[in-house]
Amino acid sequence: MLTRIISGAVGVALMVVVFIFHDTLFLPIAVAAMIAVMLFELLRAVKLEKHISVLAAVELSGIATPFIYERYYYTDDTAAIIGGADKLIYEDGRVSFQMFCVTLLAAFVIFVTWLIKHKEIRYEQVFFALASMLLVPRAMSTMVLIDRYSPDHGLFLLIIGLCGAWIADTGAYFTGVAIGKHKLCPEISPKKTIEGFVGGIVTTGIVYSAAFAVYHHNTEMADLNFGGFVLIFLIGAACAVIGTIGDLSASMVKRQIGFKDYGKIMPGHGGLMDRFDSVLFVLPSFYALVVMTGIIE
Repeated sequence: MLTRIISGAVGVALMVVVFIFHDTLFLPIAVAAMIAVMLFELLRAVKLEKHISVLAAVELSGIATPFIYERYYYTDDTAAIIGGADKLIYEDGRVSFQMFCVTLLAAFVIFVTWLIKHKEIRYEQVFFALASMLLVPRAMSTMVLIDRYSPDHGLFLLIIGLCGAWIADTGAYFTGVAIGKHKLCPEISPKKTIEGFVGGIVTTGIVYSAAFAVYHHNTEMADLNFGGFVLIFLIGAACAVIGTIGDLSASMVKRQIGFKDYGKIMPGHGGLMDRFDSVLFVLPSFYALVVMTGIIE
């Protein structure tokens, strides 16, 4: 237990450092480092880490993603300087094209390696590597998109987005311990209960509403009306559901592969994939919901 607490404290301290320097290049560098570790853990899980060409292709593609996303947002002042809205549209297309080229090149290397070493590498491993290369970097790089989405409120959105999955876990745990009786998915995650699942949803919705209320009260933004609070509660509830799906999906992969943990980089917690499995689903969903609803402009 002490090891778990110390490891968690170190992880929190590192995240605080990232938050302090969130508006600099330090954020995409930190995200790239996390992506690199998570991709290595996944490739090791399917015994592909020893195939250097596959490892290099997946890792380089993943590491490049947050730096490409870093170019996605421009402020209005920047737009005026570099050519207005037309320039912004051009840059957005340029970012998409860069991502396409990086992904295509990495996929090409993976398939060529598969052709050369077809007696050693099976198709399940190849498509697992491709799926990991597509999901993990883009999901984690959403941290950059969320932070850059609003110059004034990006950090708040980033923190609340990351906390979405972890709040649900905490709420589900305590609710499950208190009143949990009916198993949610006993073959995948024996400790999860339906009561805990519902408790996690309600807890996340309430915490989201409270956090946004406090934040709005302490900033120059207008106060939220009742409809705004309902919308935020629903966003939190949706993140809790999505986070649980992500957690169960990662657990199912581990069970089918025969892994207990993806890694040991965080003693007592496992690997980064063990800590961020639900975040992979929550962050992109949270970002999409924030942009679609315009809850913070």
